[in-house]
Amino acid sequence: MDYLQKIQYAANGYYNRGLEMARERDLSGAAEYLKRALQFNKYHTNARNLLGLIFYEMGETSDALIQWVISINLQPEDNLADHYLDEVQRKPGQLEIASQTIKKYNQALVHAKSGSDDLAVLQLKRIVEEKPNFVKAHLLLAVLYMEHEDFTKAGKSLYKVLQIDRNNQKAVRYMESVKSRTGKADVEKRKMKNAFSHREMQDDDVILPPTYKENTGWQSIINIAIGLALGVIMVYFMIMPARERSLNYEHNQEMRSYADKLNLANQEADKLRAEARQYEEEKARAEEDLNNLIGDSGSTLVQYQTLVEILNAYRKGDFQAAVLLYIEMDQSKISDENMVSVLAEIKADMDVNAPAVLESLGNTSMTAGDYDTALHYFEKYMEINDRNPQIIYQMAMCYKARGDEETADQLFGQVIMNFSDSELAERAKAERGY
Repeated sequence: MDYLQKIQYAANGYYNRGLEMARERDLSGAAEYLKRALQFNKYHTNARNLLGLIFYEMGETSDALIQWVISINLQPEDNLADHYLDEVQRKPGQLEIASQTIKKYNQALVHAKSGSDDLAVLQLKRIVEEKPNFVKAHLLLAVLYMEHEDFTKAGKSLYKVLQIDRNNQKAVRYMESVKSRTGKADVEKRKMKNAFSHREMQDDDVILPPTYKENTGWQSIINIAIGLALGVIMVYFMIMPARERSLNYEHNQEMRSYADKLNLANQEADKLRAEARQYEEEKARAEEDLNNLIGDSGSTLVQYQTLVEILNAYRKGDFQAAVLLYIEMDQSKISDENMVSVLAEIKADMDVNAPAVLESLGNTSMTAGDYDTALHYFEKYMEINDRNPQIIYQMAMCYKARGDEETADQLFGQVIMNFSDSELAERAKAERGY
């Protein structure tokens, strides 16, 4: 067996093991084996597609999309990743929700690191409500609950993680810690029993009163008589003055209680107002960040979507559509290492083949009298290759047709000066009236 065969067998072995673990819902364990499979063979599309599905199942939509886009680029035909991407794109707002979730999670991390645990918990609660399968959010929420010794809530968060990823190592480790720490307090222990076992109350759980001895009839009469006599004495010498003092004391205590409650209410109101201001500031920052991410046609998320659409156009053989998408995208927003590599391959192809498409589209628009559109295509052509005198000449003719003689003459001048030996130079001179 040669070296390449050994590598292939190793990749397949890791993939098969990852597939088995995924079927058992050991998602994090499966992911590790699939990553190993890809280390041996990055072209193993089945392993890459399954890894994307696992990321998606654990609430990490962006990571899933990256794996599927790479998969399609490596295997354009007969690839299930195409179906997965279509499914995600068909769900309204799926990508927007994913991006918002990432932003909120990162904000929660910042809050947690800065010691603002309450804000972090609030943010994480919103995340898991919107995206119940986001494992990382549940884990961080559990850690914060454990920090504040709220082991019941921590246990519930960890239980949700284990429902999604049954052998998640962090969740298993934290759960053991939670179970051991609940022995500190009987109340907390009972809460945990209810949270994890859901055991119903049994007869033995009923708290019985202490035992008592029955009295005989004469003993009861004597006791009653003695009690009445003592009662009269207590009324005059003890109970009445004590009652008066008690009423005064209760009144004072009640007033103090009201004062304390009022003070606490004022403090709480001040705290809520401060939190409201902080939330408003955070909202403004979040909206600004979100706008940068998905707010307009130049946003980061839109550029990734455009890249996916370009790959789809390539796969369908629609090169013109791919060119039109390519010229409008902001390549600077693509930062993922794998996607940058994909974009580099597309750019290399576009530098060679896109100019012909853009020239044809520009000439067609020019012939139809749509000079603005023609100029747009010619300008995009110039961004790729600015040394074609034909394109410069055509742009000059468009500006002349629009009545912009000054710009037209400047472009004619470029043709005359830089391409003096060409036929176009003579035509440019004629257009300028030389």
